[in-house]
Amino acid sequence: MLRRFLTLGCAALLSAIGLPAVAQTADCPRGALDARYCDRDGDMVADAPANPRDLVDPPVLVFAYTPVEDPAVYRRVWQGFMDHLARETGKRVQFFAVQSNAAQIEAMRAGRLHVAGFNTGSNPLAVNCAGFVPFAMMASREGAFGYEMEIIVPASSDAQRIEDLRGRTIAFTAETSNSGFKAPSALLQQQFNMVAGRDFRPAFSGRHDNSILGVANRDYDGAAIANSVMVRMIARNVIRADQVRSIYRSQTFPTTGYGLAHNLRPELAERIRAAFFSFNWEGSELLAEFGKSEPPQQQFIPITYRQHWEVVRQIDSALNVSYACR
Repeated sequence: MLRRFLTLGCAALLSAIGLPAVAQTADCPRGALDARYCDRDGDMVADAPANPRDLVDPPVLVFAYTPVEDPAVYRRVWQGFMDHLARETGKRVQFFAVQSNAAQIEAMRAGRLHVAGFNTGSNPLAVNCAGFVPFAMMASREGAFGYEMEIIVPASSDAQRIEDLRGRTIAFTAETSNSGFKAPSALLQQQFNMVAGRDFRPAFSGRHDNSILGVANRDYDGAAIANSVMVRMIARNVIRADQVRSIYRSQTFPTTGYGLAHNLRPELAERIRAAFFSFNWEGSELLAEFGKSEPPQQQFIPITYRQHWEVVRQIDSALNVSYACR
């Protein structure tokens, strides 16, 4: 049953982004990438187009942060960085308040989104279906990064172990989310033989903050969430720490991957990359917000999709997730 939810969710997403493919002038190596992209250097992300006519140099750069929480909060949080990006590139920068992972991927695939942070679970779809090229991730000053998937319950719940949630309602966020769906799906199926519809009632909240609020208010018996989101919500007094309790914590996963559309002119792409690593975090809204995470997020560090998303691709493989675009 859980696999059916995943299949339906991916099918809906891929249907939403099923736009006409850009014709390739010649066949090329591409691995799991969509037919419109090439990967001649084997780094698992789309190369820049070989034909100069296919490169774009937009007058306005559109930036979007993953819809993990309320977009209105993050427009203000990202404003200082967007001002810096504008100075470094000589472009106007516009914030795009996306409401879903599917909308964010669709926007980049259609050429309406140029720079973005995609959440952990949607990075593979963004890379393979939308030509997203991630190159940065937030980390502490010492280089520590990542978050854990936790399964939380109301503090007053009698559930002490995952098995105690049998017959109850467990909230997930969206089918593309690593910590909000894919990692807990693999965990429930493989380690606890718990199947949606048979052993528990699945619910989909749409976002991590909705799931966390739902558990805090006892709307859900449990929820699979990214603990970095929960830490920031507690720091902002959105919920109290004593309203929820964790009964499971996973290994560490990479957090949001930041990158750009593969078809930007190389000179512009290089200025965008440089802007991430030259941004001064001291006194910024980014530091005020993401410094509350554990570990604190205090700088951008370089990453590669091949290396840092290997564990996520392994989870997708275990769940038979396909990156094919239709």
